[in-house]
Amino acid sequence: MGETVFSQTVEYALRTIVWLAAQEGAPRTTRQIAEATKIPPGYLAKILQSLGRARLVNSQRGINGGFTLAVPAEKLSPWDVIEVIDPIKRIKKCPLGLKTHAKELCPLHHRLDDAIALIEKRLSETRISDLLKTPSTGKPFCG
Repeated sequence: MGETVFSQTVEYALRTIVWLAAQEGAPRTTRQIAEATKIPPGYLAKILQSLGRARLVNSQRGINGGFTLAVPAEKLSPWDVIEVIDPIKRIKKCPLGLKTHAKELCPLHHRLDDAIALIEKRLSETRISDLLKTPSTGKPFCG
C-alpha cells in the first residue's frame, strides 16, 4: 500500500465501514469482512472493537451473528470514522512554542491548518452512502 495522509488503521476502518454499508444491513463475520477488505483478521478485530465502542458498528453473537453498521450510511461521514480511529489535530498554537507566535500562527502553520480544515470540511460533507453511489469499477473501494 502506498503512503497516504491517513494511517493504515484509518484506511482499514474506512474500508470496513464502506464494505459494511454495501451489505445493506446483513450481518457479516470478521472473517467475511477480512477477506473482502483485505485486512488481516487480528488487525480487523481491533478496528471493529474501536468502531463498536464508538457505536458506529453493532455486533451480534450467534449463528446469524456478525457486524452491521449502527449508523445509517446516509448519516455517517468518513470524517466521523477518522475522528474515532485516529483524529487529525488542528494547529491552534505554534508547535514550536515560540512566544513570537503566541497570538497568531506563522504563515507556514497557518497554511497547514487551512489545509487540514479543507480536508475536514470535504470529508465531513461526504456521506458513506455517497461513496457507494459514485460510478467506479462496481466496488466501493480498491480491490
